[in-house]
Amino acid sequence: MQRLTVAGRLLITGLVLAAFYFGFKKFGGKEVLEKLKTTDSTEAPIASSTLPDNSSSASAENSDNVASSTTKGSFDYTAPVPIAGKLKGVVELGASGFNSFVVRIDKDKNWKLEKAEFGNSLVTENMATDEDVRAGLKKYIGGMLDYGVGGKEIHFVVSSGALKAEGTQKIIKALKTLNYFVNTVTPEQEGILGLKVVQPKEFADKSFVVDIGSGNTKISWHEGSAIRSLESYGAKYFQNGVDDETVAKEIKAKAKQIPAESRKTCFIIGGVPFELAKAVRKDKERYTVLDLPSAYKLENAKSKAGLNIYKAIAESTGCDKFVFDWDANFTIGFLLSLP
Repeated sequence: MQRLTVAGRLLITGLVLAAFYFGFKKFGGKEVLEKLKTTDSTEAPIASSTLPDNSSSASAENSDNVASSTTKGSFDYTAPVPIAGKLKGVVELGASGFNSFVVRIDKDKNWKLEKAEFGNSLVTENMATDEDVRAGLKKYIGGMLDYGVGGKEIHFVVSSGALKAEGTQKIIKALKTLNYFVNTVTPEQEGILGLKVVQPKEFADKSFVVDIGSGNTKISWHEGSAIRSLESYGAKYFQNGVDDETVAKEIKAKAKQIPAESRKTCFIIGGVPFELAKAVRKDKERYTVLDLPSAYKLENAKSKAGLNIYKAIAESTGCDKFVFDWDANFTIGFLLSLP
């Protein structure tokens, strides 16, 4: 080879390559190429789809509430809006603090939430002074007046759970000095008011309502022309040394009283359901269908207790569609009951 000229070397190399090409083609080279091409196009997507999504799982682990990536469908319903109507305000004095709502209500009792404000209070922990209470109440009243609610259209309702707290009397005393009357409700009344505000009329005979509050849980449903309402433990039961099993057992016993035909859908409200809905809400939807209880991982003691209540209701009734209404509160039901 060393004595060959450059042209000779190139000629021999060309002959070798030509022989290799025709031999490869003759002995099935085309089929081999097609097979290799098919393998590349089918295996690549499979490999990429099975890779773990580290970014998603990392963000989920850092969240207080972790739910599955899919919810139990959607709830396609649009609530009727009021025609004209009048602004009314209500402040809920709950077992965990003050919440205020400004609502527009028409003559047919159609309503729309115009403004909501949620806050915490040290009153129920007996850690607030009388002046703290007065200042907090004045803030809520002033905000409603500025929004356009008339002074006579502002109401105060003490939840049945808050009535059990020692600090509630400070609130009542402070409101009296401001010339406001305080409305109190029993657990049964609270459950009925919650049903009236959150359950659409079209679902009256095929759904029930649950309100998981800090002080108690209310379960209500239609039974003929009447409304039944039962009370059980609230999401702060752990503060009284009550264990999860005891609570779940009682909740299940109460929930089993709901007629079978009313178990298809549950409309649910309350502090813990709010947290559960927040984890799976889509955009700014008014109605959010919660994931199943097993899909949530909660760290907060109150949230874990509320989840135990939610799980007990789900297991007892067999209902798998729990619909949270972002606008509803039992105190709005109180406004709807006014003339």
